[in-house]
Amino acid sequence: MSNVEQLALRQANAEAKYGPTEKVRALVVDHFPALGKLSALRFVEWAQQNKGWTISLPTGKTPEHFIKCVSHLLASWKTPETVRTLEDAGIDPSNKPDMRSFHFVQIDEFYPINSWQHNSFYDYVNKFYIDGFGLDPARAMLINPNEIGLYEGEELDEIWPGQVVDLTLRTRPPKTAIEDKQKRVLDAVDQFASDYEARIRELGGIGFFLGGIGPDGHIGFNVRGADHYSTTRLCETNYETQAAAASDLGGIEVSRRRLVITIGLQTITHSPQTTAIIIAAGEAKAHVVKAAIESEMCNQVPASILQKLENASFYITRGGAKHLTERKHLELVGKTELSELDKALLVTDVALTLNKNLTSLSEADIKTHRSGPAFLKKMGQDLQSLLQATMANYADLIRSGLEPVRDQVFLHTAPHHDDIMLAYLPYLVRLMREQSNDHYFNYLTSGFNAVTNSFMLGQLKNARYFLEGREFGRLVDEDYFAPKDSVKRDNDVYRYLDGLAANDKFMKREGQSRRFLRCLNELYGDNSQSALTERLLTLETYFQSQYPGKKDSTDIQQLKGMVREWEADVLWGYYGFLSHSVIHSRLGFYKGDIFTEEPEVDRDVLPVVQTLKRVNPTIVTVALDPEGSGPDTHYKVLQAISSALKIYVQESGRSDIQVWGYRNVWYRYHPTEANLFVPVTFNGMAILNDSFLNSFHSQADASFPSYDHDGPFSGLARQIQVEQYQFMKTVLGQDFFYQNPDSRIRSARGFVYLKAMGLDEFHQWSRTLRETTESSS
Repeated sequence: MSNVEQLALRQANAEAKYGPTEKVRALVVDHFPALGKLSALRFVEWAQQNKGWTISLPTGKTPEHFIKCVSHLLASWKTPETVRTLEDAGIDPSNKPDMRSFHFVQIDEFYPINSWQHNSFYDYVNKFYIDGFGLDPARAMLINPNEIGLYEGEELDEIWPGQVVDLTLRTRPPKTAIEDKQKRVLDAVDQFASDYEARIRELGGIGFFLGGIGPDGHIGFNVRGADHYSTTRLCETNYETQAAAASDLGGIEVSRRRLVITIGLQTITHSPQTTAIIIAAGEAKAHVVKAAIESEMCNQVPASILQKLENASFYITRGGAKHLTERKHLELVGKTELSELDKALLVTDVALTLNKNLTSLSEADIKTHRSGPAFLKKMGQDLQSLLQATMANYADLIRSGLEPVRDQVFLHTAPHHDDIMLAYLPYLVRLMREQSNDHYFNYLTSGFNAVTNSFMLGQLKNARYFLEGREFGRLVDEDYFAPKDSVKRDNDVYRYLDGLAANDKFMKREGQSRRFLRCLNELYGDNSQSALTERLLTLETYFQSQYPGKKDSTDIQQLKGMVREWEADVLWGYYGFLSHSVIHSRLGFYKGDIFTEEPEVDRDVLPVVQTLKRVNPTIVTVALDPEGSGPDTHYKVLQAISSALKIYVQESGRSDIQVWGYRNVWYRYHPTEANLFVPVTFNGMAILNDSFLNSFHSQADASFPSYDHDGPFSGLARQIQVEQYQFMKTVLGQDFFYQNPDSRIRSARGFVYLKAMGLDEFHQWSRTLRETTESSS
């Protein structure tokens, strides 16, 4: 191992590989910025020792801190601070790497995509690596789709209408003039890929490879099932990869059509001397990390190919290492005393793995777990009493989820507009029925990234149709669309809901168009029929001319955000709440950049403080992610809320506030992590799906879906709730549900998990994440 890696392991008091399960090295760091710093230091160390070889570096959000750290080190190489950083990492500060000597190899690219688009990887690597690191453009091997197979004057959109590539042209003759061109370009792309591969091998293979790992375990675009002997090629992807790429490309409807040009697994591992590092942050990647490190080499686990390289490593956060077998075992063995949570976690995992209820587990069952024998020695009590106590605790948590909650003021907070409902709407409906409770809904970002241009074109068409009518002319003359008139804003919602109840599409569309025209008045000051008509035509031209995924101007971002805000207003209007109960904060850190800014006190925290002062809540709900991974919007919002609560408590003197942490379709609780289990009936699931599809029209087509579910998020929310019910039915036994005297439990077919905390516990939970992120950054 290198000096950087050896020192990192020594400081962490850890080994690089824990046998027999781990088959490739893994270095674990505390958090996302530390991941970037370690990979940056290792890259610089390698660059000192391998002048003139090839480097291949990743795109996307994962390398944010790697890019920032390398750029900082190179720009401040001789400063005392950087010299100290290098020396502490075992790097010679007298030898600055000659960055212009390296051959840069682009890992992959979507196809077809214009290279001048800001969401092309070609644009990314030029901006952050060629320019950012000071590499020599003449030595860079790049994938520029606009230069592959096109004659002078030809455009990609002309060759591939709709960005659809027909791969059958590889094996059949063309039938039309356009297919003649397509076959010629397709043949050229295939030849380009072969030549690209040959050039890499002429240079001795890839010297330094740094990559992320996809939701299906892919590296590069070598998706699950890829041949370990694959080379550079044009190929299709799978659903998980398309879903992950949807936000980059402007929607799943775009990413489904796109092919990719990617280097192969054999390309990466061609040279036995290659240094290959995979970086992964967060619990969401823990399962694919475990498979890559612990499985045998197989096509279903693309990253397992790295096991054949002597200089391969995984750099992962603690969340990413969560499921590594031997490390979990050593963590348990190293404890002098097991906590109640430790005990519940292990016996629950055994029950779920063996598909047995808790009280039927035996010592032999426990010993099937890697840590089972050590656990039995350390647990400090009779096994059956532990199992019965764990089972009783789960039953109590379910019953607590049925207890009435009264005389509370709720402030439901969310990073995005559908987070609250997807996480716990079935429970929230019950809470709203109790008239002694007050509810406020605070959306911290405007959510414009989730609205496609095609959806906006539909909104424009709808608004134009109604604006041309006599009724809308009268409304314009009456100043109906005054943006600050809360009564008329609520009337927009009621108009839509009346149409929904009557199954009247015309009335629903009219309500939508009223709010849309009100947004134009607020945003642009257009308050006459002629001005609004002209504005709609201008916006139509704009959306028709923008490529999917392009960053919008600030006013368009705000308009798209207003569409999301309208959808949230409709949702809570569904349940009788007026617009004054729905607060749209539009925090400034959310700008649509690939690397999201950190929250600032004046811009992002104080608005939340003002909301807390206005509402004076007794219960605040927050999206509680398991690991703060820098670019994640959920975590940035958590930072802002945590800081705001501290300020509010200091100023108000209150300490009676509870925080309820929720997770929705992106992150899930293990049963031992939650302490409020809410049964969900078929009715609750139906309400969730119905209100989602009728409120969040921009999300109904699932343009930006989860890689876990091909469809609207309401379907995934139901899937998760049912899975959580199955967990409980397994550990408690089906008779607990089928024979329960409480009909609310008998009728349950899903569960919502929440974590209720006092302020001290919440701040303790968030403090370490916030402070380590800030200090490392």
